[in-house]
Amino acid sequence: MKNTIILLMGLLIAGCASQKVIIDRDGVDMSQYQRDLDACHAYAEEVDSGEKVAGGAVGGALIGAAIGAIIGDSKTAARGAGVGGVSGAARGGGSAANEKSRVVKNCLRGRGYKVLN
Repeated sequence: MKNTIILLMGLLIAGCASQKVIIDRDGVDMSQYQRDLDACHAYAEEVDSGEKVAGGAVGGALIGAAIGAIIGDSKTAARGAGVGGVSGAARGGGSAANEKSRVVKNCLRGRGYKVLN
């Protein structure tokens, strides 16, 4: 139960990760920029965060269980799987947030904006 709560918190954090973009505003029509930014965010939502989090959780759980089994018994393996799963889910969530940010920035660059970060 505890691991499930931590996993869900990781998903929530990944979903809320900041996609703050800094652009050179010189000569930019800010109302058009806002429309373009909204469109780029819509494209970024196509990144499958859930798949990345789940994949990270499964991979982390497998590695954690294997390490736990090598250094201990089945109880240690189970704990290792839990810790590895949570760690992997967090890594997957971070990966999804980074990919969404890249999509937004690339989209804006494609629309002619000078992205500074």
